[in-house]
Amino acid sequence: MARPRTKAERLFSAAVVRRSFELQDREYAAGFRFVYEGVLRDLELQDAEVDAYLAEHRSEVEAAIGRRGAKKR
Repeated sequence: MARPRTKAERLFSAAVVRRSFELQDREYAAGFRFVYEGVLRDLELQDAEVDAYLAEHRSEVEAAIGRRGAKKR
């Protein structure tokens, strides 16, 4: 059985999903909202927690998605 993920690991995962979608064209906005809300629910997180995590760990999240130095939209 796999060990449960820590809250930091869950936040990182949600932040990667969110940031990946933020960098996509706006035509995917409806799909993003559906997927992202499911991720938050499954990982037992709130959007505000992901916001705070991104504020502190944006460079790590951007590196994980291969977008170092990408501009915030």
